[in-house]
Amino acid sequence: MKVLNRPLLLVEDDQVDVMTIKRALKEIHVVNPVAHVENGEEGIAYLRDDSKEKPCLILLDLNMPVMNGIEFLQVVKQDEHLRRIPVIVLTTSEEQQDKVNSFNLGVAGYMAKPVDYRQFVEIMRSIDMYWTISEMP
Repeated sequence: MKVLNRPLLLVEDDQVDVMTIKRALKEIHVVNPVAHVENGEEGIAYLRDDSKEKPCLILLDLNMPVMNGIEFLQVVKQDEHLRRIPVIVLTTSEEQQDKVNSFNLGVAGYMAKPVDYRQFVEIMRSIDMYWTISEMP
């Protein structure tokens, strides 16, 4: 990612997935720090905390307690100061409506979490390559 080494925000409630994502990012040499929160409500609090640096990218699960990913997106994309932060949905949901809702709310990508670790690494590599060459405002 490397956008000035700003953090990545990982909004994910499953600890195994958190460890897998962090491990995959480390394996592909992403040096950005990973800030982790467990639900959308914590994600909004993190993003609105002026003492924390805004992330260059948000990796978002959809199925979470308290505030799910779609509810999180609705808040973020309506906020003048947050809506330009790219969000990639990384989820186990195969629901067509989740995909439609996510893209209607302006996500930059929607990817199913693979069960196989090597495939997970390749998804992280694809995300990294895209955001490394993307021109960000």
